[in-house]
Amino acid sequence: MRPRALRWVLSAGAPLADALCRRAEARLGCEVRQGYGLTEASFSTIDAPPAPRTIGSVGRPVAGVEVRIAADGEVEVRGPHVMAGYLDGTPAPVDAGGWLRTGDLGRLDDDGRLWIVDRKKDLIIRGGNNVYPAEVEDVLATHPDVAEVAVVGRPDDYFGEEIVAVVVARAGHAPTADELAAFARARLPAVKQPRELAFVDALPLGPSGKVLKRALRQQLADGTLPTTKPSS
Repeated sequence: MRPRALRWVLSAGAPLADALCRRAEARLGCEVRQGYGLTEASFSTIDAPPAPRTIGSVGRPVAGVEVRIAADGEVEVRGPHVMAGYLDGTPAPVDAGGWLRTGDLGRLDDDGRLWIVDRKKDLIIRGGNNVYPAEVEDVLATHPDVAEVAVVGRPDDYFGEEIVAVVVARAGHAPTADELAAFARARLPAVKQPRELAFVDALPLGPSGKVLKRALRQQLADGTLPTTKPSS
């Protein structure tokens, strides 16, 4: 049953796959918009009305906030919402000009909208190629049998890192590694395709509901998360 009074809803705290956004809009009967912020700086951008909703973008800077992209692609923000430091006395990662380094990779389009590409620490470098997990996740999330997916890098002696997709299947469905690999192969270039897949009942989540990719990387490294290699 759809809520009657909703005009639009805001999603924040973690990346929202395009496919999931569209499913949520169909279920709720209203637009799902995104915002971007972090513990150190609260909301910095919102894809808010009256501007047209742009799926995939986290919107334009809020009043009083500036956003820029550093030379390495990292998102930096500046404004009165940036914290002074941590409770243990550690200073905030802010440069002399007041710009906070967010740890996120992103881009700004010609209309000033921010697009988050991925977390800088989650970037996978396979054979010298940069692979953004979110790009692979967005593709696999459109498979009808996939409820959730997280893509992480596993240390590899030859390539440096290997691409692993950790999948939660939709209730009553059981996709195979071969099926998902073929699905990805038809939609992604070879350097970005997952070479291994793992199937789990649920992804590990932190207190804020974000997927703990470091936990998945650790499980892969110590062998407690078994993977399957597609046959072709």
